[in-house]
Amino acid sequence: MILRRVAVISYGMTKVDKHWNKSLRSLFGEAALNAINKVKNPKIDAIIVGNMCASDLSDQNNIGAIVADELGLTPITAYRVEAACGSGGAALLTGFSLVSSGVYDVVMVGGVEKLTDNIGKMISFSLGKAADAEYELFYGATFASLNALLMNRYMYVYKTPREAFADFAVLMHKNGAKNPYAQLPFEINREIALNSEYIADPIRLYDCAPIGDGAAVIILCSLEEASKYTDSFVEIIGISGASDTINIASRDDLLSLKATVTAANNAYKMAKVTPKDIDVAEIHDTFTITAAISLEDLGFCERGKFDKFLYEGAFEPGGIVAINPSGGLKSRGHPVGATGVYQAAEITMQLLGEAGKMQIPNAEIGLTHNMGGVGSSVYVSIMKRVK
Repeated sequence: MILRRVAVISYGMTKVDKHWNKSLRSLFGEAALNAINKVKNPKIDAIIVGNMCASDLSDQNNIGAIVADELGLTPITAYRVEAACGSGGAALLTGFSLVSSGVYDVVMVGGVEKLTDNIGKMISFSLGKAADAEYELFYGATFASLNALLMNRYMYVYKTPREAFADFAVLMHKNGAKNPYAQLPFEINREIALNSEYIADPIRLYDCAPIGDGAAVIILCSLEEASKYTDSFVEIIGISGASDTINIASRDDLLSLKATVTAANNAYKMAKVTPKDIDVAEIHDTFTITAAISLEDLGFCERGKFDKFLYEGAFEPGGIVAINPSGGLKSRGHPVGATGVYQAAEITMQLLGEAGKMQIPNAEIGLTHNMGGVGSSVYVSIMKRVK
């Protein structure tokens, strides 16, 4: 039961990059101060932090207390939320619930991740824990190889040309080249994507999101109080999360992510909109195959027709829905536990008309889609411009 409507009144981000000279706390502090300085001195009641890998890669738990201390906000409530790569989306749902229920009036929702201070093997193993450690990792599966299974299956069932996945990567880099926060802000072509090195056949390097560090923050309050802090804000009109079996072998259908379908349908119902009403979306494209299946499960195109819609321009500005004007995980980068909050900040920018070269004209309703594992945890939010 929703007791209070919830607004996003501010946002802040760091550039996604290899921040070897910055710590978890300093990255979060930078993003948080960017958000706080945009509005009129909100009294933060709680901080919810999305993070996946700090325990493994930074030898640090208790992230909530660290960032509260960094910002000088102790003794407020502050804690970490973990749902693998979907941690940011889970943090957003938690923060929304706290404000909507009236437990707190102003909640800072953030995400932070430090990945690049470690060697590749350690990073891959930590990220691989988003899969089933007992039934998948134990037998040598990696996050990339599990998605490679889906990609092979998709191409076999739907006769989709390999080039379509490369061309989606090209579109993401075209978008990301306009994003000042992007880790890989440059364009590529089909040949570069198709000839990049194999990661797990048929997945190549440019089918994958890069590994990076970053932090993002949004500030939530009740809709009726939002005008106290700022003249421009957006409302979260729908939000939901869902889960699926963590190991993909237990699923009925490898080519549809049940958690995405469920979370999206619940969010659409709550928001009283349909996929046709969405102007701009930030979706979770860890791999190009993840994007293809997610676009279908979110209702933006028919199953098995990802390539047809792509080549018709459906996912570009002026198409059915503008997908990842930020460049998505593929070009903006994927600081794992922070990704879902980056998405929320980016949609807020779009709806407020503050996205600069990335701006989608007349965007009024936006969607975020954040995924943990191979679709085992999914969070979808829908936002609408208020004023």
